[in-house]
Amino acid sequence: MKVVASIFLAASLLCGCGTAAGDRGLSGAGIGAGIGLIGGPPGVVVGGLVGAGVGLVSSPRAIDLGQPIWKR
Repeated sequence: MKVVASIFLAASLLCGCGTAAGDRGLSGAGIGAGIGLIGGPPGVVVGGLVGAGVGLVSSPRAIDLGQPIWKR
C-alpha cells in the first residue's frame, strides 16, 4: 500500500512538464514508471498509468515544471 501511495504522490508532484496534454501525459508516464520500479514489474505498470493519468488531467497552471526535455 505504501508503494501505491508513493506512486500517487510522486506522480502528482512530478508530472508537470510541458503545457500540452500529450506532453504532460508522456512525462507523467515516464516519471511514474521510474518511481514504480520500487515495486517491481507491477509497480512500473501502475506507476506509468497513474503518472499518465495525472499528467493528462492536471492543469499546467497547477503543476508546471517547465518545458519537456525532448523539446529543449
